[in-house]
Amino acid sequence: MNFLPEEIEAYAERFTADEPTYLDELNRYTHQHVLQPRMLAGHLQGRLIAMLSHMIKPMKVLEVGTYTGYSALCWAEGVAEGGSVHSIEIDDELAPKIQRFWDGSPHKEKLNLHIGAALDVIPELADGVDIAFLDADKKNYLNYLDLLLPKMHPGSYIIADNVLWSGKVLDPPESMDEDTATLYAYAQRLKEDDRLEQVLLPVRDGLLIARIK
Repeated sequence: MNFLPEEIEAYAERFTADEPTYLDELNRYTHQHVLQPRMLAGHLQGRLIAMLSHMIKPMKVLEVGTYTGYSALCWAEGVAEGGSVHSIEIDDELAPKIQRFWDGSPHKEKLNLHIGAALDVIPELADGVDIAFLDADKKNYLNYLDLLLPKMHPGSYIIADNVLWSGKVLDPPESMDEDTATLYAYAQRLKEDDRLEQVLLPVRDGLLIARIK
């Protein structure tokens, strides 16, 4: 869901840097051949991700939820020399599609795909995460946070997608479904954690960026 009028969204994209060709091709392929293409980060959010990556220059990015690999490619644009992006995807049927577009990009050496449930994979990965990006099953956002924080350090960032959840986070708490309630609780926990400072950007379905102090 976009919270801006379509005309404003189009204007923003017009004056945002173009997608690289390999991302444009992945964008088109996803919309033509993969279920639920709205899950794709897309042009505007993808360029924001790439900009954040260039600004932070992370050595290690850990992404929870790969889908077709678009956002991982965006994170890869700004990683420091010798850095890497590790992305976890539970759907093994997506792996060939992901790898196809990663291998056709200039960032293939930086990208690492991990197939499996993130709750099982995260503990197996090494510490030293500079950016963690959450874009998977919403009901586990708090569980992912608990697993990720010990692997991070002051100056690291945790960025969560879909935190506005099509506006359902504004519903009365008693009427929220599990996903919505978890997203609300996730935002509340970050707000109350003195170790973190955060900003919620109403970009597409909401990006909540938290920095570890």
